[in-house]
Amino acid sequence: MAVASAAPGSIFWKQLLFSLLVLILFCDACQKISLQVPSHLRAEALVGKVNLKECLQSTSLIQSSDPDFRILEDGSIYTTHDLVLSSEKKSFSILLSDSQGQGQKEIEIILEAGGKKVPKRHMKDAVLRRSKRRWAPIPCSLMENSLGPFPQHVQQVQSDAAQNYTIFYSISGPGVDKEPFNLFFIEKDTGDIFCTRSIDREQYQEFPIYAYATTADGYAPEYPLPLVFKVEDDNDNAPYFENKVTVFTVPENCRTGTSVGKVTAIDLDEPDTLHTRLKYKILQQIPNNPRHFTVHPDTGVITTTTPLLDREKCDTYKLIMEVRDMGGQPFGLFNTGTITISLEDENDNAPYFTETSYTVEVEENRIDVDILRMAVHDHDLPNTPHSRAVYQILKGNENGTFQISTDPNTNEAVLCVVKPLNYEVNRQVVLQIGVLNEAQFAKAVNSKTTTTMCTTIVTVKVKDHDEGPECQPPVKVIQSEDCLPAGTELLGYKAVDPDRGTGEGLRYKKIQDEDNWFEINEYTGDLKTVKVLDRESTFVKNNQYNVSVIAFDADGRSCTGTLVVLLEDKNDHPPQIKEEELTMCRHDKDYVVLEPTDQDGPDNGPPFQFILDNSASKLWTVETRDGKTAILRGRQDLDYNYYTVPIQIKDRHGASATHMLSVRVCDCTIPSECRMPNKLSREASLANVFLGKWAILAMVLGSVLLLCILFTCFCVTVKKTVKKCFPEDVTQQNLIVSNTEGPGEEVMDANIRLPTQTSNVCDTSMSVGTVGGQGVKTQQSFEMVKGGYTLDTNKGGGHQTLESVKGVMDTGRYTYSDWHNFTQPRLGEESIRGHTLVKN
Repeated sequence: MAVASAAPGSIFWKQLLFSLLVLILFCDACQKISLQVPSHLRAEALVGKVNLKECLQSTSLIQSSDPDFRILEDGSIYTTHDLVLSSEKKSFSILLSDSQGQGQKEIEIILEAGGKKVPKRHMKDAVLRRSKRRWAPIPCSLMENSLGPFPQHVQQVQSDAAQNYTIFYSISGPGVDKEPFNLFFIEKDTGDIFCTRSIDREQYQEFPIYAYATTADGYAPEYPLPLVFKVEDDNDNAPYFENKVTVFTVPENCRTGTSVGKVTAIDLDEPDTLHTRLKYKILQQIPNNPRHFTVHPDTGVITTTTPLLDREKCDTYKLIMEVRDMGGQPFGLFNTGTITISLEDENDNAPYFTETSYTVEVEENRIDVDILRMAVHDHDLPNTPHSRAVYQILKGNENGTFQISTDPNTNEAVLCVVKPLNYEVNRQVVLQIGVLNEAQFAKAVNSKTTTTMCTTIVTVKVKDHDEGPECQPPVKVIQSEDCLPAGTELLGYKAVDPDRGTGEGLRYKKIQDEDNWFEINEYTGDLKTVKVLDRESTFVKNNQYNVSVIAFDADGRSCTGTLVVLLEDKNDHPPQIKEEELTMCRHDKDYVVLEPTDQDGPDNGPPFQFILDNSASKLWTVETRDGKTAILRGRQDLDYNYYTVPIQIKDRHGASATHMLSVRVCDCTIPSECRMPNKLSREASLANVFLGKWAILAMVLGSVLLLCILFTCFCVTVKKTVKKCFPEDVTQQNLIVSNTEGPGEEVMDANIRLPTQTSNVCDTSMSVGTVGGQGVKTQQSFEMVKGGYTLDTNKGGGHQTLESVKGVMDTGRYTYSDWHNFTQPRLGEESIRGHTLVKN
């Protein structure tokens, strides 16, 4: 095995030389590693080598915690300078980082210095002879499941140092002091290694252990020796199918060679050996006749061998399969498994009726009643689109009398009558009915079906029933002229007894006539008007007036019909204007829009023609727009007041009506803001046309009151002396003209304008409304606010005074004729104003 041949004095330097050539230690990843080194190390000397990949697979950064050592990428450890170990042990760490910088590992290195310790010699020879060193790994393998005998010799290790020293041998690693414990042991004196029991390769494929050689006093003249015991595979595991239950599906009627699925098996023996070379085989197909499937022996792919897979004959097949190792050799280990293959349904079977023909009876006039149920057979998968039936009436239902549907629970055809049958018209109906599936039919290779639709004949016999009168059609239309006078006869509604084919013996009664326009003849059903027919009535909709009539026979059976009277339009209504009082807001627009309506139909309506009266055309103009509306506009700027505008409106056929429009010209923006000036009302502006008895009485009373005031003033004036001074209270001598009807009106400041007094000296002259006298003339103004007249010459303008009538100032008094000529022309004006004020 190994023999030591170097002199004791030079053994430490030879160990340094060995460290440059031999791998010192293979250890477990990321654990402590001990290295035997001399106490004196030179610069760039190889200390040892570590397998970094066992600790971290992808290493991007390698660092040493001690600057005395550097680490290469292959795990070699070198010194950076000469180094003398001061103690027996020195430790440092190797730091590893991966490429992403997320994982870090640390390997602790322990250097054991042994160069200074001289071992005790046990040999008497003064000189040792050199021999070849043999301390090196020796290949070794173990057979799994070995039968022994045990302990079984595995290998022997020896050291060359045993020539000079007493050497003891030991081992460590998996199978010794690690799981599985005590599998190997070594005789410390001889170095023989033994195995204590059989090994399972599927559990332990190899055992990396280390052998050590030491002297009695603990000195290690050799580096630890790595040993690998490989376990040789024995074909002790039979292959087995990966899934205990395997189910494949394949469509029925598929082509030959269609892939069904792939089976896989597992063998725990050593891969890529004859022990794991598997072969597949179908042992049995259930049902077995005919054979539809085959399997590829190497890949395990199952394919079809025939296109005759029919789900309706057999929907599931089972395959008993075998998998065998050793390349399928008879001595190979094997296992069996069951594969289930289900066939997917296709619509390869058309539905068909259980009967080729059906006969059914139904009473006439019955509707919404099921008269027949028909069953079908379909071999495809139930409750799927491949088997659900769709029924069609192919012939005999041109009038839509019948309807067919599918019962979702039973898949039966349900034939129903949706329109009444008439025994007198048709006593028998023959229907041809077909059936299909919801899914499209897929014709199989082995299918014998030549058509996808199955048909049957249904004969429907109509049973007679004694029925009442028939109102056909339900709605009858008659035409009538508009404005038809009362007492006019019209053709009424006619019903028929279907059994007789005539209306003989039927009676009629009116059940609806909203405006009671007609009376009905009980025996003939004819109508007679009791009112003038008016198309423009609110009871007429779309020129139609409806009358509902009931017809009944002697047994009381009846039917109801509707008679529609269609009224022809007559031009019996002239155009009308709904709002005959209009407001023209001058701040908005200088015209008003006329929008007449005509109750007649479109043929007797617009376009309209607008004509102004001669008197109104002096102030107004009218412009027609689009034949339906018109614009009324003043010829000039009109005063704010009420105006009466007579206007005639004609339709297209000349039917006309004259309307007296009241137009209010106002100072406003919108009509609701209109306020007439001086609080004038429409009645006040028209007072010059219409005068009532109260207006005349007000005029008379006003005239009498005015005469009384004038007479009083005249009497007071003639009694005064020429040189009478001006009084203090000038307001008591003002002439106040009142044209207010009714007592109790107070004299307000707004009604009186006080005289302008320049001096208190006597006035030698006299004017109306003043006290006569000499000196400076003092003028007093008498002004009627409502009437607008004064007795003052200084006001000018249109005011007329008594002095202007007389022409010459008289220092004495005015004559009666002067007063008469002044007051009489104003009596009429004051009377009119009094009337106006009364109306206000």
